[in-house]
Amino acid sequence: MGFLGESWRLVRAGELLGEIVIAEADFPWLHGWFVPTAAFGAVQPWFEESLALLDAEEHERFDASYQRIAGALSLVAPAGPVAEFLLHVDGGRAWFR
Repeated sequence: MGFLGESWRLVRAGELLGEIVIAEADFPWLHGWFVPTAAFGAVQPWFEESLALLDAEEHERFDASYQRIAGALSLVAPAGPVAEFLLHVDGGRAWFR
């Protein structure tokens, strides 16, 4: 599939937070290895909180929590910025659509 091996970037205000190297495409989700930069530490708790809320099936609280991610971060594909995305990061793994 065309996405495999691609590198997508997670950015905040022009600063690189990490890269996702695509390892699996399972439409509509892409899965990959997440390679953080030191700057990712500032937003890592946001991802931990959103996953905990999702696991607890607290969907309304998840939506509110995820807005912080969607409002402050950008996902950049090899072809350019992605308009809307739902991204999860857990350690060295990331998956998004």
